[in-house]
Amino acid sequence: MNNRIVLTVFKSIIILIVQVLICNNIHLLSYASPLIIGYLLITSDMKEDRITLLLYGFFIGLIYDMFSNTAGMAAAGMTLLAMTQPSLLKYMSPRETDDDVEPTIQTMGFWNYASYVFLAMMILHTVYYFLDAFMLANIQLTIFSSVLSALLATVLVLGIDMLTTTSKRN
Repeated sequence: MNNRIVLTVFKSIIILIVQVLICNNIHLLSYASPLIIGYLLITSDMKEDRITLLLYGFFIGLIYDMFSNTAGMAAAGMTLLAMTQPSLLKYMSPRETDDDVEPTIQTMGFWNYASYVFLAMMILHTVYYFLDAFMLANIQLTIFSSVLSALLATVLVLGIDMLTTTSKRN
């Protein structure tokens, strides 16, 4: 248990550093900036307590907001993602898996995991970009930014997952 907490804190620090220093400087077509901090909630297993998951998502989003000066947009998106993640994981996981499975490409299969990550990233990016726009005047641009950022974040999260599960196997 104590080892798991240390590993989670270390993983959170690494992902936050990568997000703030690298991913915040990625602007694909001047519209898409991926939020890979959602990876921290996506990889939580089904047996995780919902209140713990909500608090974890809120505080990770709040820490990101402090470093990026985004006024609570990431905290709101991460909290909503933490609220919907257990039911999304239950819906997207294969029927024959256990209740305490950790979501990875190996446990869920590539297409199930990729669609799970994309839906989770769409939730996070939609909340983030609609709070950023704060109006519906340019709704097409906001939707375009949300979808493009979610696609980019999905590709990055799949790459991160492939790297981490390959190192766990070896």
